[in-house]
Amino acid sequence: MTAAYVALEGGHVLEGRGRASGTARGELVFTTAYTGYEESLTDPSYEEQILTFSYPLIGNYGVRTERFEDDRVHPRAVLAKELTDDVADWLADEGVPAVDHLDTRDVVTDIRDGGAMKCGIAVGENVTEEDALAELEACKAMSDHTDIGAQVSVDDHTVYGADNDGETVALVDCGAKGSIVDSLLDRNATVHVLPYDVSTADVEALDPDILFISNGPGDPANYEQAIELVEAFVEDTPVAGICLGQQIVAEALGGTTAKMNFGHRGVNQPVLDLESGQVVMTTQNHGYTVDEPGDYLEVTQINVNDDTPEGLDGVEHDIITRQYHPEANPGPEDTLEFFDSVLGMAEKTDQRAVPADD
Repeated sequence: MTAAYVALEGGHVLEGRGRASGTARGELVFTTAYTGYEESLTDPSYEEQILTFSYPLIGNYGVRTERFEDDRVHPRAVLAKELTDDVADWLADEGVPAVDHLDTRDVVTDIRDGGAMKCGIAVGENVTEEDALAELEACKAMSDHTDIGAQVSVDDHTVYGADNDGETVALVDCGAKGSIVDSLLDRNATVHVLPYDVSTADVEALDPDILFISNGPGDPANYEQAIELVEAFVEDTPVAGICLGQQIVAEALGGTTAKMNFGHRGVNQPVLDLESGQVVMTTQNHGYTVDEPGDYLEVTQINVNDDTPEGLDGVEHDIITRQYHPEANPGPEDTLEFFDSVLGMAEKTDQRAVPADD
């Protein structure tokens, strides 16, 4: 058995079974999802985090690349009660340390009681507790990762669906899941995936029908260029956002965001639509939230468990954002119509631009 140590903020060290060797540090979080481990592990929003699976067995339907949201694993390390060999081998090939034979009930309880915390991991033949503690000592707070967008964004402008004849979407990639692009392509859009720090001039040159801010990791306040883009385009171009994108839009329009205690991560988060009274189940993965929406946004949906904003609409401008992941990979498909609403904003804008007949 390979030695494995998990050092928690405060100095407590857990011992488990090493399944993939290496050392790592990051913010320790948990997900309640019982399926969709391939999607979770390739979700860029987990960058600089250590992911704990609360469901006890991870890997019971293998590893299929067609389920991946990105081309690599993003958590810095993985903790579980039990990992199958398929998942352990995949993580080893990716160079991502993995530990199982842990009582993840205790780990999740620690996170719920103390909040998402710094963590250090050491796995290998000759590692010691001190190696894990050294990783913990070097761990930075999530908000201190000021350029985390550069770690998860595309380097160059990429176009998908160039032959489609629907709306043109400028998708600012702050760590976008592949299924967001797929959801837009399914609706005949042409999607321009742009770096997280794309200039205003480069977006203007595209003349997009929609400015779309993606999900991603870290503190929304650190995405200064994306915030500036929303400020620059919101007067004349419909704006959409998912997860981090909602927070960035709020920051741009005078709202405020805040770090959550342990965030929302899983596939069974209930969301209430304030107008219809309908409750839908949603997939979520975020550690920050909109605290106050400001004067230019109204809260249209809330989380049933804690009343945090889950949906925002523009008061004066064409804006639709969601804190959860309506693309539903993994998770329930209750909210896929979000993408129809986003593209519908462009159609309404076009109708308003056509002068009325005399």
